[in-house]
Amino acid sequence: MSFFESLLVLSLVAILLLQVSRRLSLPYPSLLAMAGAAAALVPGTPYVSLEPETALALFIAPALMDAAFDFPVRTARRFWLPLLVFAIGGVIVTAFAVALAGSWLAGLPFAAALVLGAIVAPPDAAAATAILSGVAIPRSTDAVLRGESLFNDAAALLIFAAALAVHSTGNLGVTVGLHFALAAPGGILLGILAAFVGKHLSGFVSGTLGGNLLQFVQTYLVWILAEHLGLSAVLAVVASAMAMASSVATSARMRVQSYAVWSAVVFVLNIMAFLLMGMQIRGIVAGMPEGQLGQACTFAAFVVAIVVLVRFAVCIGYNRILARLARRRGRKEPATIKQAVLASWCGMRGLLTLATAFALPSDFPERDTVVLTAFAVVLATLVIQGLTLSPLIRWLGLDGRATAAEELRARRAQITEAGICALEDQTGPEAELLRSKFLIEQKALFNVEGPSSLETYRKLALGSIAAQRMELERLRAENELNVDEYNLLLEEIDWRELSVLPLEDRKIEEI
Repeated sequence: MSFFESLLVLSLVAILLLQVSRRLSLPYPSLLAMAGAAAALVPGTPYVSLEPETALALFIAPALMDAAFDFPVRTARRFWLPLLVFAIGGVIVTAFAVALAGSWLAGLPFAAALVLGAIVAPPDAAAATAILSGVAIPRSTDAVLRGESLFNDAAALLIFAAALAVHSTGNLGVTVGLHFALAAPGGILLGILAAFVGKHLSGFVSGTLGGNLLQFVQTYLVWILAEHLGLSAVLAVVASAMAMASSVATSARMRVQSYAVWSAVVFVLNIMAFLLMGMQIRGIVAGMPEGQLGQACTFAAFVVAIVVLVRFAVCIGYNRILARLARRRGRKEPATIKQAVLASWCGMRGLLTLATAFALPSDFPERDTVVLTAFAVVLATLVIQGLTLSPLIRWLGLDGRATAAEELRARRAQITEAGICALEDQTGPEAELLRSKFLIEQKALFNVEGPSSLETYRKLALGSIAAQRMELERLRAENELNVDEYNLLLEEIDWRELSVLPLEDRKIEEI
């Protein structure tokens, strides 16, 4: 079976698993990880290798851009302390703990063991976002987990690159040390500059397919340029995405297209990453002697345990220190012990761990053991922690889905009220029509006309839109419209349908 055929098969499996995850309320990254592991058992699965730089850029850059674009700068400023502790402190402690285990148990040189530690240290942005999107947890915990999974990638890759340089050259000289010290601030400045340039370029392609393509090209160019300049590519992409999100104004059509395209691309890249890792694992397992395979699996189990336990120590330790300081000052605890336990269990590894394992040179010591360990950490955390996350949230009493719909209704009502207020001083038939539309939505949201007013409003609106769509189809059937005119009118009707208030209990689907 060729790589392309294998990709098609796993894509079909991923689509099936996505439907399973939706119906059983399970996180799709967990099921995708199991599919990747199953790919290693399929007879005839080909072995495909990628250049290290290609693997990192291909898989990590779009996932980071997609997650960072939705993470506001103000949120990063508000939660800077926990983000600093988890994204830097947590990664450093985990990396060195794994390095000690790799040096003692696997006989790896310490620098090589630290490379392994950097590979398995950072929780993954895409995995955390996908899993947290299906639950309702306290907003502060949600913000910290999403932000942490962005910034810890930079810390992990800096440790990875530095440890790999030490292993290759035998020492970390002053020049190399200064280079890594400047990589983080330089990457941030490069990202902000790229966002400034992108802001001016986007005006020329806004609302076109070229605009979507430019977003991908810019993401990869920022990553590649940062790599060539020796800067942090992760921070460059994250800074670029956050700066663009806060400064670049895009049209509604562009946003709808972008969200759809980026969600699909990140999903496909996840499929490819797990498939490629499954291909590598099959070759590794087949080529290892039985005794060595047993030792490698035992070592991988130790590393999984270390990664999970260190995460608990960092999260709960930080939480208890803050709680003690808050009590001394007579303040309320910023986060409860239950939130700390939840954050501890949200340390899923994913795309970055897979990509950095791909990026290891072929002559890296005990490379097969390191790659097998990395895949074991991804599989264990995504499957065990991912599948038990929802039950844990319910057991801790942190499930906010019962009130989430009502809170969303209140926020939507506030937005509707803002639209009404903007029309207070406006007169004329157009203003009256708009005011009537907003008032109808406001009445439906506040149930002024009864408990079923929202459902009645939706039913009437969707029925009218369906009649418009039927009339449009009749016009096309009678050849009164050409293709371009039909598509334009169909898009207008689709926008009307999207503007109808959704049911409050309707599930938000990521894909």
